Formats: sequence, C-alpha cells, structure tokens
Amino acid sequence: MSLVNVDVRERVARLELNRPDAGNALNLELMTEFRAAAQGLRDSDVGAVLLTGAGKAFCVGGDLNYMHDAGDAVGDAVLRLATQFHAGIEALAGLDAPVITAVRGAAAGGGMSLAIAGDIVLASESARFTMAYTAIGFSPDGGSSWTLPRLVGLRRATELMLLNERLKPAAAQELGLVTRVVADDALDGEADALARRLADGPTTAHGGVKRLLRESATRGLPEQLAEEARTIAATAASPAGRDGVASFLEKRAPRFR
Repeated sequence: MSLVNVDVRERVARLELNRPDAGNALNLELMTEFRAAAQGLRDSDVGAVLLTGAGKAFCVGGDLNYMHDAGDAVGDAVLRLATQFHAGIEALAGLDAPVITAVRGAAAGGGMSLAIAGDIVLASESARFTMAYTAIGFSPDGGSSWTLPRLVGLRRATELMLLNERLKPAAAQELGLVTRVVADDALDGEADALARRLADGPTTAHGGVKRLLRESATRGLPEQLAEEARTIAATAASPAGRDGVASFLEKRAPRFR
C-alpha cells in the first residue's frame, strides 16, 4: 500500500497522506514517499498541488512509536525523518504551481508545520491546529520556525510553540494561519475547485508571486524593487503574459493554457 497517494490529472497534482489508521503520523516510510512525490513534480506540467490527509485527521504529527522503537538511536532516526520531510517541503515550495493544503481534523506537530506550508490553506470546521512539539520535549521542524513567525509575528509564534494552544479554525484564520474555513462536507469540493482554477491560470506568474513574497522578508526595498522589475519583465514576455495583454485588449478570456 502506498503511504502517499499521488494523482496527477489535468495539471492538478493531488497528494494524499495515506496512513488513516495512524492519523497519518509521520514515519520514515511515509516521509520518504512524500519527498519522492514532491520532487517528482519538478519536471511535470503541473499548475496546482492539492495536499490532503486520508481519514479523519490531516496529520497528527511525528510517529511516536517510530521514535520510541529507535531506542538510543532516536536522534539519528529523527534526523533521517526530518531530512526527508524537509526535502519534500522544499520541493513543493520551489514549484511555480501554488500548493493548497486542505485540512480536516487534527493538524498537530509536523502536521501543523505541513499544513501552514501551503500557499493557500483551507480548513474544515473540524480542523484543529497545535504545535505540540514541546509537549513531548521536542523543538519544531517542518519549517514552522521559519513559516509561523512570518504568518503571525514573533511573539504569537513563540506563544504557540511554547504553550501548544489548540486552535479552532476560526481562531487560526484570524491569526492568518488559514486562508478560508469551510464546512466539513464542502472541503473536498472547494479544494478541488480552487486547484482547478489555479491550474487553469498563469503558472509562471504564480511562481513569480510565490518567490517575491517568500524572499521579501530578507530583502531591503531597493533589492525587492529590482527583483520585481526583473520578474514582471519575464512574466510579461512569457506566452501567458503576452496573451493576457492581448485578451484584455480584445475583450476575451485569456488562453493561459
């Protein structure tokens, strides 16, 4: 049985964590498949990625049985796990295609880190978010020490990581962790429709948006303006950009694909 189901159709890549009986807990096998699936999208014609979890939980975090069974070698075991996890997250972040995470049920520890790594985060009304790492004496992984303070600010990120508050979807949305909250029975349909809309759009421009936003926090204004100029020039010269201008002038829908 595959621990990460991969389905690529009509420029939408759907990745599903598939350990529902374990709450999609992250063990080495699942993370190795996740890394391979994410890296496998690099050279594919994908315009959107939809990441979900099978069953009642998005992901409850790291598999504590995997860690316990490692005994005295737990440090090495966790390092192997985190290395695969981080390579997968980095691969998704490097895609031009926007990444949508659709969260139902628990998103805890590494599951929360993975959920908030999405460019757009949809949460059902049953979703619950918690950092959870320090509750078992761990520090965070999955990029959350980078992502979380950029979303909510340093003070709130520190509080969430030290005190492990359990956030309902409305509170997560208010903080900026979640893009949109939807009813449980509407989550799949809303996520699919959003992925389809993005996949039909100008993927090169979407990639430019992702990179400009991600890198803005570490650049001064002059450097960011220079990169904006280079990026808008490149997207204007792309087939999608040229057709976007023509379609506006000709009063027709653009043909980005």
